[in-house]
Amino acid sequence: MKLAEITNYLESIAPLNYQEDYDNSGLIVGDPNMEIHAALVALDCVEKIVDEAISKGCNLIITHHPIVFKGIKKLNGKNYVERVVVKAIKNNIALYAIHTNLDSIHTGVNAMICHRLGLTGTKVLSPKAGLLKKLVTYCPHAQAEQLRSALFYAGAGNIGNYSECSFNADGFGTFKGNEDSDPFVGEKGFRHRENEVRIEMVYPTQAERKILVALFENHPYEEVAYDIYKLENKHQLVGSGMVGWLEYDMDGYDFLHLVKDRMQAKVIRHTEVIGKRIKKVAVCGGSGSFLLKDAIAAGADVFITADFKYHEFFDAEEKLIIADIGHFETEQFTSNLLLEIIQKKFTNFAIRLTEQNTNPINYLF
Repeated sequence: MKLAEITNYLESIAPLNYQEDYDNSGLIVGDPNMEIHAALVALDCVEKIVDEAISKGCNLIITHHPIVFKGIKKLNGKNYVERVVVKAIKNNIALYAIHTNLDSIHTGVNAMICHRLGLTGTKVLSPKAGLLKKLVTYCPHAQAEQLRSALFYAGAGNIGNYSECSFNADGFGTFKGNEDSDPFVGEKGFRHRENEVRIEMVYPTQAERKILVALFENHPYEEVAYDIYKLENKHQLVGSGMVGWLEYDMDGYDFLHLVKDRMQAKVIRHTEVIGKRIKKVAVCGGSGSFLLKDAIAAGADVFITADFKYHEFFDAEEKLIIADIGHFETEQFTSNLLLEIIQKKFTNFAIRLTEQNTNPINYLF
């Protein structure tokens, strides 16, 4: 199949505009029109992953972490980033990364952590703003239902667990066409008054092009009146971290042992195990120290993440337990998640999970 078929599907689940500003998710190496025979999935794209792809006949590598974060000015193999890119190009292997955009969706990396820990009632810990817009348009009553249906089909009107959401109000519009006009109702040169429905729908910004095409193709008027508003509302299903509940409250040390076991962590760095029992749990795959205040505000008893610095542990102030289990450890099951996502859509496609451990950190016990 074409590379674009796979990448377009992944981006329909985790749109690229969901990634953080510093990130570099998406197609890093490769032609969208190239034929893909088999894919290899891994957490990191390092040299031994490219070698594994070559040995297994895979001409696409899908990873969570992008091999290129910053701009590359030269490609002479002086570091592992350049060597990976050069080797991929020489062997006609496409490189694709799905990083913080996969972190941000409510079915992504953090949902995988919650699932492994047995959390229920989960929701995004810090929802993102700036991802939603509102369309307002005006349509004659007789054509309003067809227009609403077309806009719903294009991706408008989804709010949380609800779809086909719209607000409608009756009113009337006036217009007068000039000699070059071709009005759907009324006569050119005369002011016309038409009973209309004001239709309002919220939509994600990445769906705007499809929604406007649907609007223009299904609205009966020659000149379509519409407004687009940027919303400050936070997208409750997109953002950083997650928070959920254990089925039963647990002793602090018992819970940390459960985390160590289920997340296959070698070691856990943690703050003092305060006396209260553990019931509400916040998580963030990867570097999550920036979410500590959100975890405290959410009333979490423990915050599981990685990459806390020494002085940042003091910021817990005995309001919760910080449990730093390691960057790799929080995200190691992301490859399994990607495998599941792709196999569900492309049932006959050859996709393989890496056999390599790419954790650059070793532990001495």
